[in-house]
Amino acid sequence: MKKPLLDVIFASDKRNSALLLLQDGPKEMEFILGALNTTRQSLLPQIRILEEHQLVSKIDDSYMLTKIGELIVEKMVPLSNTIEVFDSDIDYWGSRKLDFIPSYLLQQIKELGKCDTVNPPFGEIHYLLTRFQEASTRSKSLFGVTTFFHPNFQILFSELIQNKVSIYTIITPELHDKLVTQHHEEFKGLLENYLFHAYEYPGQLEFLSFAFNDNYLLLSLLNKEGDFDNKHHICSSKSALDWGKELFEYYLKDSTPITELQQYSSQENIFNYKDTCKRKTILNQIKKKG
Repeated sequence: MKKPLLDVIFASDKRNSALLLLQDGPKEMEFILGALNTTRQSLLPQIRILEEHQLVSKIDDSYMLTKIGELIVEKMVPLSNTIEVFDSDIDYWGSRKLDFIPSYLLQQIKELGKCDTVNPPFGEIHYLLTRFQEASTRSKSLFGVTTFFHPNFQILFSELIQNKVSIYTIITPELHDKLVTQHHEEFKGLLENYLFHAYEYPGQLEFLSFAFNDNYLLLSLLNKEGDFDNKHHICSSKSALDWGKELFEYYLKDSTPITELQQYSSQENIFNYKDTCKRKTILNQIKKKG
């Protein structure tokens, strides 16, 4: 009796890997053995199962996907990539709030690829920020959405500005009010610089922050209890940076530019023509950057 196709595909790592390897065309057995780091004796029984279930066919000593195999592998790839993201640290992802990610981007979370979960010890709590900051000083621009600013935000942003880094940051109404009332002069100085662009997002943000520069995407997410446990997720692939840009655009489209230090109600949703044009300009800059 033949196995169910789901078992054929997913119950064996060797069969799964062989199918994915054949996606871009026929491969000789020696190539497959080298790519999968296995022996002919170990692999042949798994290849025969794929042949018996009409997923691969053999020509001389080469193997290729059948039409059925091509259809199935085409659907396998996105699922395998998504599993790879979560499999890198399933406990981290399973304990995070993810509702802040719009559904169309959650479907594309495979674009993050393999990322690292970093949990700096108490004595090195600012290490990750320093690592990300140093990479930002070498970047052309820095984009971020945050519910907080580091206590030394003015120094950190000033260093970026000195290096001619364009900064685009989206903040909450609560953080906006705090900056106006408690850090008036520092925030005013940043707003007066042409490289610094700030926006207020009117809704709730169910995460601590996320940011990306030319090299890294940094996610600082809340756990399901709504707390931050000092765990960060950092990704460096181009597809992860592109995913981060789309997430930034999602929040930017509903945000209001902060051009001067005066409090206003974000509930009014008053966006004049100039502000709308400015948001469109920033969106275009992000797309060109990609």
